[in-house]
Amino acid sequence: MRKKIIAGNWKMYKTFSEAVDLVKKIIPLVKDSAADVIVCPNYVCLSEVAKLLPGTNVALGAQDLYWEKEGAFTGKVSGPMLKSVGVEFVIIGHSEQRSYFHETNETVNKKVKAALENGLKPIVCVGEVLAERESGKTEQVVRNHVEGAFAGISEQDLRKCVIAYEPVWAIGTGKTASPEQAQEVHAFIRGLLSRMYNKAVAQEIRIQYGGSMKPENAKDLLSQPDIDGGLIGGAALKADSFAGIVNFKG
Repeated sequence: MRKKIIAGNWKMYKTFSEAVDLVKKIIPLVKDSAADVIVCPNYVCLSEVAKLLPGTNVALGAQDLYWEKEGAFTGKVSGPMLKSVGVEFVIIGHSEQRSYFHETNETVNKKVKAALENGLKPIVCVGEVLAERESGKTEQVVRNHVEGAFAGISEQDLRKCVIAYEPVWAIGTGKTASPEQAQEVHAFIRGLLSRMYNKAVAQEIRIQYGGSMKPENAKDLLSQPDIDGGLIGGAALKADSFAGIVNFKG
């Protein structure tokens, strides 16, 4: 039985003091959860949020990394830097990185390898935009994302990764893939991993849903057999709504 994993992606929200206040509110609300719980604040807030997490069941995640360890790469943050402040997970290949900042399957692959080399656990995002879904290309796009992200990644390293399926048309729009639509793609991803690696590791990998999950629809989504958690955006910015997802009862 795969353990549920819920990660809050705070995106470019929360000042230093707001981030501290939010995580202080989240910790007591999720302390009895059976799920793995992750908060992913912006870079500025990582080190201070990290100080609040020891002794809790909440882990720290970052929203991206660069694949080089150091160098003249103004504005970028490396794996060793994230590791040094207590980061455990890192989101890679988010649709906003693809849409706004020229992320490609090749750069996602470089980042996955860099994360693993530095002892970080990648949360690898895959998913189609609305035009691709409407033209019947969902599986083609998701296959390209998965195969590109994990090119050259061993089975042993794959076991350290989480995949987040993001139907891009459902991110921040208020639209949500139906539980059946989401399950269909999650099952496709698991089948793809089975063909790329083997059935045993495919059954072990956790696949999150990332597309406007909120307390009201969490139960229906998380009850699907191949949906193992959520990568939460807007609902992660309020302690009660995030906890409402984390504490879902199946």
